[in-house]
Amino acid sequence: MSFFDPAKFTEETIAILKKQLSGKSIIAASGGVDSTVAAALVSKAVGDELLAIYVDTGYMRLGESEFVSSMLSELGVKHKVVNASERFYEGLKGVIDSEEKRKIIGELFIRVFEEESKEYGGKYLVQGTIAPDWIESGGGMRDTIKSHHNVGGLPEDMEMSLCEPIRELYKDEVRSLAEFLAVPVAHRQPFPGPGLAVRVMGEATPERTEVVRQACHIVENELELAAKEGKMELPWQYFAVILPVKTVGVQGDVRAYGNTIAVRAVQSYDAMTAQALELPYTVLKKISERITRELKSEVNRVVYDITDKPPGTIEWE
Repeated sequence: MSFFDPAKFTEETIAILKKQLSGKSIIAASGGVDSTVAAALVSKAVGDELLAIYVDTGYMRLGESEFVSSMLSELGVKHKVVNASERFYEGLKGVIDSEEKRKIIGELFIRVFEEESKEYGGKYLVQGTIAPDWIESGGGMRDTIKSHHNVGGLPEDMEMSLCEPIRELYKDEVRSLAEFLAVPVAHRQPFPGPGLAVRVMGEATPERTEVVRQACHIVENELELAAKEGKMELPWQYFAVILPVKTVGVQGDVRAYGNTIAVRAVQSYDAMTAQALELPYTVLKKISERITRELKSEVNRVVYDITDKPPGTIEWE
């Protein structure tokens, strides 16, 4: 088994980037560990030639845009926030197939970046693509498990040159590199590139997206609190999904017909495999009570996903 040396990787990658990037670059900054590490590496190589673009697609976590902007400011990374939510909502209108969602989101991302790049004078598009992204997206002899928006969704007529400085690394190596580079989100849980669009089964309307955004916030809040109180270890990834299923329930003495939320929590090492966690029943019960109480006009049932990867994937889409 080979040993990953973050210091050596950093030195070698910066040297390569200095030769490769002969002009202004922009990076797709999501605030996750992958894109933030990529930004840190490129910033060390080209300095102010790099502009980090954060796109608010409308499918982000609660408070995410404010968090990312604040973090990039603290890191001293030049950045710009682009609110493209209406554009993404329109692009996904009527779309229910998960692969189509991912590819539409990938193309919309690139189009937004091309527009911003022209305004900035950028020549290169930097992305935080890592090994599991392109492995799952297929190509060559590999079967497509699911297209990642930064791989399977890239349009063939993309005008910028693509730079992916960490594409050969796995998640554990990226986290090790993040610690070496003093990136503050080194151990932040993963968040899918397409965002909440792939946590809404079926059409990702603004209304259904808001339901799952609030449900995800409750799951994150309760599991992080339980871990802090010593009731459990914090999972590797944890979130909620809204299903295309409505069920009968009771609110007071009145029949209700509401949505179903699935909760997912897994442990993993490199994202290639994952094990569903046996969460404490009291914690699951608290999550269910909060979701059905705080979202009572939309949700009346909560279920827990106990599927490992494989046969499932970590995200549902």
